[in-house]
Amino acid sequence: MKDASLQATVVRDLVLLACVGLRPILVHGGGPEINLWLKRLNIEVNFHDGLRVTDAATMEIVSMVLSGKVNKNLVSLINREGVKAIGLCGSDGELITARPAPNAAKLGFVGEVARVDPTILRSIVDDGHIPVIASVASDASGQQYNINADTVAGEISAALGAEKLILLTDVAGILEDREDASSLVKEIDIKGVKKMMEEGKIGGGMIPKVSCCVRSLAQGVRTASIIDGRKPHSLLLEVLTDEGAGTMITG
Repeated sequence: MKDASLQATVVRDLVLLACVGLRPILVHGGGPEINLWLKRLNIEVNFHDGLRVTDAATMEIVSMVLSGKVNKNLVSLINREGVKAIGLCGSDGELITARPAPNAAKLGFVGEVARVDPTILRSIVDDGHIPVIASVASDASGQQYNINADTVAGEISAALGAEKLILLTDVAGILEDREDASSLVKEIDIKGVKKMMEEGKIGGGMIPKVSCCVRSLAQGVRTASIIDGRKPHSLLLEVLTDEGAGTMITG
């Protein structure tokens, strides 16, 4: 959601869903904003296998940008629409306990979700507020880690027994042919999506998104969707219509 007007539209749609009785939880990253601040501070940006290499200096900026600037901006936008939002990161209330990623020697402070304790989220949601969660969390010793926001969203949805996981992205969804934008797969089950991965039809940045969806479904989430966040009101289209706005994966 790099575009401010698109971001505002998504926030208004999220608030609308809350007003009609749904209980949404927003999980976010903020890669472009992180890159901007690293550049301003002359800190080199490096990636390894598509993941940000996060040394101590970078981790400090990641935490400041995600938990501070991006998170509080989203909270303010939601509050302005008339619904109260509460900003959190994974460390708050021990919502998420992190652990180092398997290739931590190369990636630095890039983490995975070791455990989710959704207690604090239940109380926030039961009070009618929208939790807004930055994808930063600490391990048992207090060391902070940068975690992929899709992964955080998937693990939280599973821990809460959510009805639906929705990943907003900048592509149409899963394509039968990656070179043909019109070949959108509108609905598929876990077996089908695994077959597409084996055949190499799903690749690049879509692999971790699909894997995240499959993992959440295996843990009890009813449906998981990858939708085109560039499409106006895609969130409403996905939740409230049969047409949808991307690809829905079922168990």
